[in-house]
Amino acid sequence: MKPRFSPKALTFLRSLKRNNDREWFRARKDQYDELLRAPTIDVIGQLAVDFRTFAPELVADPKISMFRPYRDTRFSGDKSPIKTHIAAVFPTRGFPKLGGAALYFQIAPDGVWAGGGLHAPDTPQLHAVREHIASSLRRFRAIVESPGFRRGASPLLDALMLQRVPRGFAQDHEAAEYLKYKQFLAGRSFPATFAASPRFYPGLLGVFRQIAPLVRFLNEPLLKGKRA
Repeated sequence: MKPRFSPKALTFLRSLKRNNDREWFRARKDQYDELLRAPTIDVIGQLAVDFRTFAPELVADPKISMFRPYRDTRFSGDKSPIKTHIAAVFPTRGFPKLGGAALYFQIAPDGVWAGGGLHAPDTPQLHAVREHIASSLRRFRAIVESPGFRRGASPLLDALMLQRVPRGFAQDHEAAEYLKYKQFLAGRSFPATFAASPRFYPGLLGVFRQIAPLVRFLNEPLLKGKRA
């Protein structure tokens, strides 16, 4: 049996969304650990095995991959104390947990998302990745425009894009459309019930297999910068 979540896990998340306070959560922490934390650890453990076959550079370790259930509300207008989803991230060795490009999945009351890429890079990182795309456009296109990528994941998410090609690149550069991106993410959404389906883990693994080459490509210039 491949790891998955139970329908009770989704019921718990829906209840948490309606009762988002520390007292309610503290009284039900054992349920959270059983229904959500334990299955997530199982998924991470199976990914640690399967990553060896196609992305051995990625870290799958509960101590690194899992997120705490408590939100940091110090700088947020939303003061809800507990996250109403559970998620895990899989960074590349040599990067901190939230550094560089990575794979990621999330289980929430309204759906499952699996994907990865480079989220909110700082200015030097973004410039390095754009330079890498500009100089290795054929390789980049072979990844993100391949039928397998588009079928198993999605086109790159373009919610954050510049209107014009960034300074330092010709406006008619052959990579112009990709150079406008401010982050590089791709993934696939599923209904929440997918988390409790026997198809959950194979589906998650299928998305990760398609996006791992993108993560590897995006990290190449960032790793060079760390070694410099």
